[in-house]
Amino acid sequence: MGEYDLSGRNVIVTGAGRGLGRAMTEALTEAGANVVAAAHISDDFPELEKACSGHTGKLHCVTADIRQPEECDRLVAEAHSAFGAIHGLVNNAGLTFTYIWPDGHKREAWRETGEMPKFWEASDEIIQNVLDTNFVGADQLTRRFAPLMVEQGWGRIINVTTMYRTMTKQGGSPYGPSKAALECATEIWNKDLEGTGVTVNILNPGAGAITPGMSEEMKARDKTLEKPVLIEADLMKAPIVWLMSDATDDITGMRYDAKPWDPSKPAADEAERIGAKAGVLLYSMPDY
Repeated sequence: MGEYDLSGRNVIVTGAGRGLGRAMTEALTEAGANVVAAAHISDDFPELEKACSGHTGKLHCVTADIRQPEECDRLVAEAHSAFGAIHGLVNNAGLTFTYIWPDGHKREAWRETGEMPKFWEASDEIIQNVLDTNFVGADQLTRRFAPLMVEQGWGRIINVTTMYRTMTKQGGSPYGPSKAALECATEIWNKDLEGTGVTVNILNPGAGAITPGMSEEMKARDKTLEKPVLIEADLMKAPIVWLMSDATDDITGMRYDAKPWDPSKPAADEAERIGAKAGVLLYSMPDY
């Protein structure tokens, strides 16, 4: 079962079909939690179901576009229908650089010349979709689930943002601004939920994560760097289970990176070593 038993916990993970979301879903169901796995596209659900088969916790997959308020309402209803009370929400769904740089020649030009796409080259549609997915969708779901968690006196809200240097990376608009909005919201939500039994924390990979669809060329190039930046999504597993456990009843308004997290060591020790107040790393970035 591992260090923490999450039996009886019901959790929603958005963007659960692949990458970070899939890793966290696998870890939560293995620890005993029942997980509603939400994704915009259902193509990855068969592999997710296979990966979670045999785990103690149950898995319920839902196709939902969290950019749409009515889809968020449906997700709430399906989650309650599947498992009853919801104890945790992981706001992981996101549109990243592979979406905001849709033209292959842009990426190739960057590799060859170092010239990044300019913010004014992004279309209105890209700007709106990134903001709606990375921030508005998370906000819509959290506003629906937070009151229910407050009523039951216990809950976990986990937001996946990104590093400050990624938020401000040239060529990273609107991805960076959308994640900065979620980072700021984390601090506000934490203040509003003070004393309710509902905690709000941030869990980031702490680097770019290796995900399905990433080219072998990109992964090979990363290995040639003096300090490789890509990590395996599985590094999210140990911290997400700890954050969803009873051990973190008094942990809120914090920010954790998975890259330096050693899953072979006690989670509480690693959290104390790595954690920082949410928002603090926007001004001071450690070099792990």
